[in-house]
Amino acid sequence: MIIAENLSKTYSVEKKKPNLLSTLKHFFNREYIKIKAIQNINLSISEGEIVGFLGTNGAGKTTLIKMLCGLIHPTSGNIRVDEYSPKKLNPKFLKNISLVLGQKQQLIWDLPAYDSLKVNAAIYDLTDYEMHKSINELSQMLELEDEIYYPVRKLSLGQRMKLELMISLLHKPNYLFLDEPTLGLDINAQESVRNFLKKYNRLTGATILLTSHYMADIKALCKRVILLNKGKVFYDGKLEKITNKIAHEIIVFLKFNSDFFIEDLEKFGKVISVEKKLVKLKVYKNDLSKIINSLFSIYDIQDIQIFDTPIDLLIGEILKKGNI
Repeated sequence: MIIAENLSKTYSVEKKKPNLLSTLKHFFNREYIKIKAIQNINLSISEGEIVGFLGTNGAGKTTLIKMLCGLIHPTSGNIRVDEYSPKKLNPKFLKNISLVLGQKQQLIWDLPAYDSLKVNAAIYDLTDYEMHKSINELSQMLELEDEIYYPVRKLSLGQRMKLELMISLLHKPNYLFLDEPTLGLDINAQESVRNFLKKYNRLTGATILLTSHYMADIKALCKRVILLNKGKVFYDGKLEKITNKIAHEIIVFLKFNSDFFIEDLEKFGKVISVEKKLVKLKVYKNDLSKIINSLFSIYDIQDIQIFDTPIDLLIGEILKKGNI
């Protein structure tokens, strides 16, 4: 179980104006501002849960994840992961967790992934038998075969992400912290990673905490979400309570060949953005078929794409309303 009590994190950031005189003054007399990344957070996460952390950029999601695994120390408050305090970096605690950052990698770029796996196996004191057993199990679950013997630079982004998960789970941790695990992946690769995480959780009972900007990740994996706003918990509860709020809305991307007036498009839905002849339109799902037929009858449209409401728009609307 993970328990956080009155958890806060404040950063001191240097402040300087962009000119020579300010630079000289700053050299002799530095000024700092305090940024409250996390403010008095209390939460409890049970063993085996998959919990999603949501929030706009700068809401504190990554900071919170890093504090829970001991990578960042809180300014105040307490964290317990089972019987351990993460900031003390107890070796037994470190062998029971894993952190995967979507924008960073553990794999050695010019070597086969297998060599990186051997290095991690040595770090976690795995025997050759334990290492090969774990590699075989994870290879089957991740649908990887000879890829572990190729130089990492020769692999696709999706293959590298799968191998990042493999190297992070080689020691079979009970707690997995994921920060944007599907960042930059194509739709098929995202689906493959999500299916693996669901299967891993089901087979091992591991607790998984993740952040993501992809609503599909959250919908597929998390029954419970924690929404952060300016470092505070805005909502902690069932995902469906959030999604039900805008389940009736959908996003349509339109690429026009003909000219158009924004005022005319607003008759069909809310115009979110316009860039040359590319338009993002939010419409009611029940009216989608009628709206598309009307648009094609009036305008010369080159392309159309339909998506669920992006998670950033969803969160933005919830925060504007001030409640769920």
